[in-house]
Amino acid sequence: MNEITAELNYVAIAPRKVRLVADMIRGMDVARAETQLLFLTKRASHPLAKLLKSAVANAKNNFRVDESDLIVQRITVDGGPVGKRTRARAFGRAARIRKRTSHVTLVLGTRSSKLKNQN
Repeated sequence: MNEITAELNYVAIAPRKVRLVADMIRGMDVARAETQLLFLTKRASHPLAKLLKSAVANAKNNFRVDESDLIVQRITVDGGPVGKRTRARAFGRAARIRKRTSHVTLVLGTRSSKLKNQN
């Protein structure tokens, strides 16, 4: 079965926080996942909603699949590069601050296994 993928790299949110949102939509159909992301009050929900819309557009354009047949088959959140900053502390010391980023991969599947490649 072909898979419809979309990737979102270098999201400026820690992977641990993005995984909270990703775990919620894993296995849902696309319409329900969009609704969940729209009303969720987590900062990571907005970039994931854009990623989901991109994956749906890939499915419609490249595979001619109806949106109602799509489900979130897999979504993985991996750590990206970590930016390091320093913060001044008491008595002349400095503390390290780690600005974490995330790489998100979204894979959509269909309820029925009929994907037609345009190419």
